Amino acid sequence: MVDRTKSKGSTEPKAAATRRKGPARNSYILLLGLKAVQTSELLKHIKRGLGYDSWENFIVNTDLRKEDAANLVQISPRTLSRRKAEGRLHPDESDRLIRAARVFALASELFDGDVESARNWLKAAQPALGGSAPIEYASTDIGAREVESLIGRLEHGIPS
Repeated sequence: MVDRTKSKGSTEPKAAATRRKGPARNSYILLLGLKAVQTSELLKHIKRGLGYDSWENFIVNTDLRKEDAANLVQISPRTLSRRKAEGRLHPDESDRLIRAARVFALASELFDGDVESARNWLKAAQPALGGSAPIEYASTDIGAREVESLIGRLEHGIPS
Protein backbone atom coordinates (compact mmCIF):
# COMPACT_ATOMS: atom_id res chain seq x y z
CA MET A 1 0.00 0.00 0.00
CA VAL A 2 1.32 3.45 -0.90
CA ASP A 3 1.81 5.92 1.93
CA ARG A 4 0.12 9.09 0.77
CA THR A 5 1.16 11.03 3.86
CA LYS A 6 2.67 14.42 3.13
CA SER A 7 4.08 17.14 5.30
CA LYS A 8 1.98 18.83 7.98
CA GLY A 9 -0.94 20.71 6.51
CA SER A 10 -1.37 18.32 3.61
CA THR A 11 -4.90 17.91 2.35
CA GLU A 12 -4.25 14.43 1.03
CA PRO A 13 -5.59 11.58 3.17
CA LYS A 14 -3.25 9.08 4.77
CA ALA A 15 -3.24 5.52 3.54
CA ALA A 16 -5.61 3.12 5.25
CA ALA A 17 -2.77 1.08 6.77
CA THR A 18 -1.64 4.10 8.83
CA ARG A 19 -5.12 4.97 10.10
CA ARG A 20 -6.18 4.86 13.69
CA LYS A 21 -9.45 3.24 14.58
CA GLY A 22 -12.49 5.40 13.73
CA PRO A 23 -14.20 7.70 16.20
CA ALA A 24 -16.80 6.44 18.59
CA ARG A 25 -20.23 6.01 17.08
CA ASN A 26 -22.13 9.32 16.92
CA SER A 27 -19.04 11.31 17.96
CA TYR A 28 -20.01 13.95 15.38
CA ILE A 29 -22.54 15.34 17.84
CA LEU A 30 -19.63 16.61 19.91
CA LEU A 31 -19.08 19.20 17.16
CA LEU A 32 -22.47 20.56 18.16
CA GLY A 33 -21.60 20.73 21.84
CA LEU A 34 -24.01 17.94 22.72
CA LYS A 35 -23.11 15.21 25.15
CA ALA A 36 -22.77 11.76 23.66
CA VAL A 37 -26.30 10.45 23.41
CA GLN A 38 -28.06 7.40 22.06
CA THR A 39 -29.72 7.68 18.67
CA SER A 40 -33.18 7.68 20.29
CA GLU A 41 -32.20 10.71 22.39
CA LEU A 42 -30.73 12.43 19.37
CA LEU A 43 -34.00 11.94 17.50
CA LYS A 44 -35.83 13.66 20.38
CA HIS A 45 -33.38 16.58 20.17
CA ILE A 46 -34.02 16.88 16.45
CA LYS A 47 -37.82 16.75 16.81
CA ARG A 48 -37.69 19.41 19.52
CA GLY A 49 -35.15 21.43 17.55
CA LEU A 50 -31.55 21.91 18.58
CA GLY A 51 -30.67 24.97 20.59
CA TYR A 52 -29.08 27.82 18.66
CA ASP A 53 -25.91 27.18 20.65
CA SER A 54 -25.47 23.95 18.64
CA TRP A 55 -25.15 26.10 15.52
CA GLU A 56 -22.58 28.32 17.23
CA ASN A 57 -20.64 25.29 18.48
CA PHE A 58 -20.58 23.87 14.94
CA ILE A 59 -19.10 27.12 13.60
CA VAL A 60 -16.46 27.28 16.34
CA ASN A 61 -15.50 23.59 16.20
CA THR A 62 -15.27 23.40 12.40
CA ASP A 63 -13.88 26.90 11.86
CA LEU A 64 -16.07 27.16 8.78
CA ARG A 65 -17.05 30.61 7.60
CA LYS A 66 -20.63 31.31 8.62
CA GLU A 67 -21.59 31.68 4.95
CA ASP A 68 -20.12 28.28 4.06
CA ALA A 69 -21.83 26.62 7.01
CA ALA A 70 -25.15 28.32 6.22
CA ASN A 71 -24.95 27.07 2.63
CA LEU A 72 -24.05 23.57 3.81
CA VAL A 73 -26.99 23.46 6.22
CA GLN A 74 -29.23 25.44 3.86
CA ILE A 75 -30.25 28.14 6.31
CA SER A 76 -30.37 31.74 5.15
CA PRO A 77 -28.67 34.46 7.21
CA ARG A 78 -32.05 36.06 7.85
CA THR A 79 -33.47 32.78 9.17
CA LEU A 80 -30.39 32.33 11.35
CA SER A 81 -31.03 35.75 12.88
CA ARG A 82 -34.59 34.70 13.72
CA ARG A 83 -33.40 31.38 15.16
CA LYS A 84 -30.86 33.19 17.30
CA ALA A 85 -33.62 35.37 18.75
CA GLU A 86 -35.82 32.29 19.28
CA GLY A 87 -32.90 30.33 20.76
CA ARG A 88 -33.74 27.18 18.80
CA LEU A 89 -33.54 25.73 15.32
CA HIS A 90 -36.54 24.06 13.69
CA PRO A 91 -36.52 20.26 13.40
CA ASP A 92 -35.67 20.21 9.67
CA GLU A 93 -32.82 22.67 10.24
CA SER A 94 -31.60 20.59 13.18
CA ASP A 95 -31.58 17.48 11.02
CA ARG A 96 -29.53 19.25 8.34
CA LEU A 97 -27.10 20.59 10.96
CA ILE A 98 -26.56 17.09 12.32
CA ARG A 99 -25.98 15.81 8.77
CA ALA A 100 -23.37 18.55 8.24
CA ALA A 101 -21.67 17.68 11.54
CA ARG A 102 -21.59 14.00 10.58
CA VAL A 103 -19.98 14.74 7.19
CA PHE A 104 -17.46 17.12 8.77
CA ALA A 105 -16.56 14.59 11.48
CA LEU A 106 -16.00 11.88 8.86
CA ALA A 107 -13.80 14.21 6.81
CA SER A 108 -11.87 15.13 9.95
CA GLU A 109 -11.33 11.46 10.78
CA LEU A 110 -10.09 10.91 7.22
CA PHE A 111 -7.26 13.28 8.17
CA ASP A 112 -6.74 11.82 11.65
CA GLY A 113 -8.56 14.66 13.39
CA ASP A 114 -6.88 17.48 11.48
CA VAL A 115 -9.76 19.97 11.21
CA GLU A 116 -7.91 22.32 8.88
CA SER A 117 -7.13 19.55 6.38
CA ALA A 118 -10.72 18.31 6.58
CA ARG A 119 -12.05 21.81 5.92
CA ASN A 120 -9.68 22.28 2.98
CA TRP A 121 -10.62 18.89 1.51
CA LEU A 122 -14.34 19.63 1.85
CA LYS A 123 -13.87 22.89 -0.09
CA ALA A 124 -11.65 21.43 -2.84
CA ALA A 125 -12.97 20.08 -6.14
CA GLN A 126 -12.99 16.28 -6.13
CA PRO A 127 -12.81 14.32 -9.41
CA ALA A 128 -14.95 11.55 -7.86
CA LEU A 129 -17.73 14.11 -7.41
CA GLY A 130 -17.56 15.34 -10.99
CA GLY A 131 -15.23 18.16 -10.02
CA SER A 132 -17.57 19.52 -7.33
CA ALA A 133 -16.49 20.26 -3.78
CA PRO A 134 -17.80 17.88 -1.11
CA ILE A 135 -19.19 20.83 0.88
CA GLU A 136 -21.45 21.63 -2.09
CA TYR A 137 -22.57 18.01 -2.48
CA ALA A 138 -23.24 17.57 1.22
CA SER A 139 -25.93 20.26 1.30
CA THR A 140 -28.47 17.61 0.28
CA ASP A 141 -29.09 14.19 1.76
CA ILE A 142 -28.24 12.29 -1.42
CA GLY A 143 -25.10 14.39 -1.89
CA ALA A 144 -24.04 13.85 1.73
CA ARG A 145 -24.39 10.11 1.24
CA GLU A 146 -22.14 10.30 -1.82
CA VAL A 147 -19.54 12.31 0.12
CA GLU A 148 -19.68 9.76 2.97
CA SER A 149 -19.23 6.97 0.44
CA LEU A 150 -16.23 8.75 -1.08
CA ILE A 151 -14.68 9.18 2.37
CA GLY A 152 -15.18 5.47 3.04
CA ARG A 153 -13.48 4.55 -0.25
CA LEU A 154 -10.56 6.86 0.51
CA GLU A 155 -10.18 5.41 4.01
CA HIS A 156 -9.90 1.94 2.54
CA GLY A 157 -7.60 2.94 -0.33
CA ILE A 158 -10.19 2.21 -3.01
CA PRO A 159 -9.65 4.33 -6.12
CA SER A 160 -12.57 6.61 -6.78
